[in-house]
Amino acid sequence: MSETVAIVVVTYNRADLLAGMLAGLAALERAPDAVVVVDNASTDHTAQVLAEADVPGLQVVRSEDNLGGAGGFHLGVRTAYEQGFDRVWLMDDDVVPAPDCLTVLMALDEDCLMAVREDRQGRLCEKAATRFDLTNPLAIKPKTSMVETDFGTRAAMPPLVELENVAFEGFMARRRVIDAIGLPDPSYFIFYDDVDYAVRARAAGFRIWAVRDAVLVRQLDFDQQHDLAGWKGYYMYRNLFVVHLRYGTNLAVRLKPWLITAVVVLLSPLRGGRAEARNVIRAMRAARSMRALPTREPSGG
Repeated sequence: MSETVAIVVVTYNRADLLAGMLAGLAALERAPDAVVVVDNASTDHTAQVLAEADVPGLQVVRSEDNLGGAGGFHLGVRTAYEQGFDRVWLMDDDVVPAPDCLTVLMALDEDCLMAVREDRQGRLCEKAATRFDLTNPLAIKPKTSMVETDFGTRAAMPPLVELENVAFEGFMARRRVIDAIGLPDPSYFIFYDDVDYAVRARAAGFRIWAVRDAVLVRQLDFDQQHDLAGWKGYYMYRNLFVVHLRYGTNLAVRLKPWLITAVVVLLSPLRGGRAEARNVIRAMRAARSMRALPTREPSGG
């Protein structure tokens, strides 16, 4: 029997990108059963784009506050789950799926799947980790390998590549995954909510596969060089620390955030200055309060 699928999109003040993305959804060979767009209190012309969109099954959920990507995906997945769909496919507003992307994903009998991202020039830019190391305290960055660096081109990939983390930009999960591990954690606000979800899924026994022939095209280049002294830097530090505190497999890994904090503060006169030092101290303090695992809802239904 054919499974149903809802697409969950989170958007905030990127109406022009959203318009192109919605056009891509409308052009899918296999139409989704619903498209849930969470508008994170946008102040641009997002409402007009959504009102004019010709996308079957479109549902708009507008938040009165900007919940961040994490809060938006929490709300969107909850909305789709409560409507009983068999699968939920998550994506940002800056990607456009190939027309056969959903067809390819739905043909696979796997619980957790990830579409593979390319840039507008057709180059592989899939940064989901094939190795995310929470066992080695010497691995400063736990992502030690990823699809892009492992294979170089999409043509060089095998049909399925096992992943250890994902991005909420092409990740698909069956309902039984949500039953088992609950909803994405909204407290991350931005960054690492998708990593957290992948770690939880794998801990529950689910395997995650990148699907070579399911393609998403990114409309923006990746910007991995965030200002660690700015507001995004605070969330990057805090959420990286939370992942280590929650899921580090040994004491040395769980102590690594403290070491990073000390090193950043010690080197602050030579790099980010007082602002980065303040960020990392605040981040460490906040991460300690978040280390408890999120509520394991929903547990079925």
